Amino acid sequence: MDDAGKLFLGGSRKPDDTLKKAEYLHLKFGNRHGLVTGATGTGKTVTLQVMAEGFSAAGVPVFCSDIKGDLSGIAAMGEPKDFLLKRAEQIQFADYDNAAFPTIFWDLYGEKGHRVRTTIAEMGPLLLARLMDATEAQEGVLNIAFKIADEGGLPLLDLKDLQALLTYMGEHAGEISQRYGFVSKASVGSLQRGLLVLEQQGAEHFFGEPALKITDIMRTSQDGRGVISVLAADKLMMNPRLYATFLLWLLSELFEELPEVGDPEKPRLVFFFDEAHLLFSEAPKVLLERVEQVVRLIRSKGVGVYFITQNPLDVPETVLAQLGNRVQHALRAYTPREQKAVKTAADTFRANPEFKTDEAITQLGTGEALVSTLEGKGAPSMVERTLIRPPAARIGPLTDDERRKILNTSPVAGQYDKDIDRESAFEILMARAEKAGKAPVPKRAEVEPEAAPAPREDSAAGRWSLPGFGNDEAEEEEAPRKKAGAGRAGYQRETVIEAAMKSAARSVASQVANQIGRALVRGILGSLKR
Repeated sequence: MDDAGKLFLGGSRKPDDTLKKAEYLHLKFGNRHGLVTGATGTGKTVTLQVMAEGFSAAGVPVFCSDIKGDLSGIAAMGEPKDFLLKRAEQIQFADYDNAAFPTIFWDLYGEKGHRVRTTIAEMGPLLLARLMDATEAQEGVLNIAFKIADEGGLPLLDLKDLQALLTYMGEHAGEISQRYGFVSKASVGSLQRGLLVLEQQGAEHFFGEPALKITDIMRTSQDGRGVISVLAADKLMMNPRLYATFLLWLLSELFEELPEVGDPEKPRLVFFFDEAHLLFSEAPKVLLERVEQVVRLIRSKGVGVYFITQNPLDVPETVLAQLGNRVQHALRAYTPREQKAVKTAADTFRANPEFKTDEAITQLGTGEALVSTLEGKGAPSMVERTLIRPPAARIGPLTDDERRKILNTSPVAGQYDKDIDRESAFEILMARAEKAGKAPVPKRAEVEPEAAPAPREDSAAGRWSLPGFGNDEAEEEEAPRKKAGAGRAGYQRETVIEAAMKSAARSVASQVANQIGRALVRGILGSLKR
């Protein structure tokens, strides 16, 4: 299927439509990232499938999302249909044959794949704030909540843990404000309402244990092919912000956990980010800066990131500049914005004197694209008008029975399908409230407790923490700055905050000086290891 060290994409054509040469993506540049763009119905999904098949055949694990459900066919043997055979003949693809590829299906809701979870602590306050569309003041409160959880030994695993901690913060706003900065009940209440919205949107399925192990999306099969992890995203797309936040979290996990490898002969993992505009749409500046940083640095971990979107304008220029491998399907140019998109796309290619790039973009047919990849010493190749090769696997979705059979024989079958609920912030705070004779934190639907693995060492405020705590003047309804007495009714005598204050009293000056420093350093991924 592929020549040594290269992934076959298709055949380029001369101006008279005769075959010119084969177009390849060099595996040693597979971690230099890429972009696949084009209008709806021009062939982006099939191009994604072709690339995923090629990487898998070369022994590279792949992670991709299935927005419409039709990418699931990559796990089934393709059929020798006439139009596919004709395309293979047009590009002189003599080795074309049908095949199925090793696949693991994932689903945040556990309906069409194995459950995918992470903990609140691993998600971190910055991504949570993005997920909840929090204001600057609310972001500050989230940061304080994670700090309190760290110092008080309160594991934040799922939504009910964070809800319980916010309830505690609302009841002890005065004490907390003296130690960490002003915390208003208005901001706490807004965050609690935000958590309720997330729960109604199904986000509670995403938070909890067992958390996803990165090694399970970096598998190879017994025959040496890379396993393709397909995220069922048709239902997830009903909540676009959760979709984008989940994929961004997964990128951060890869960056955090994988060691530096420089530029390997082939990527360790290729990550396809479909509907990429959802990541950048209305994202705050600090988050865009973090995304740019991740994309720039994750290359040295051996991970290639490929963005798939309709319009090249959907991707910020700072990110676009780092995407070396380009596949541009047809764009329409009816509106001024569309005309600008065509010009932007054309300007990002190395010009070919045989045709005008901007004109070619509007004339491409379905399954045809302008292709430019890195070659030689990493310079982009001259753009070529290319017929994309036909995929080897099925074009179209699996049946329910086919998907169920693959799930039952999956190498991770049974590992993620049952919830684990170990003692965490909710249970600890509820026990303290009951001990003090106060009504406990309201319970929510709980899963059956089960023996859990050892807690991870990640701190609650570790990854994706914010650079500051902010102020709540915009939402202030009252200023609960009065000092709360020791042994306040409702909790045991020595509360989490009181314990933290005792510890801080021994070195108040140094604690205050270091507080801001720690928050700044923790940054996007906990701590960027230089």
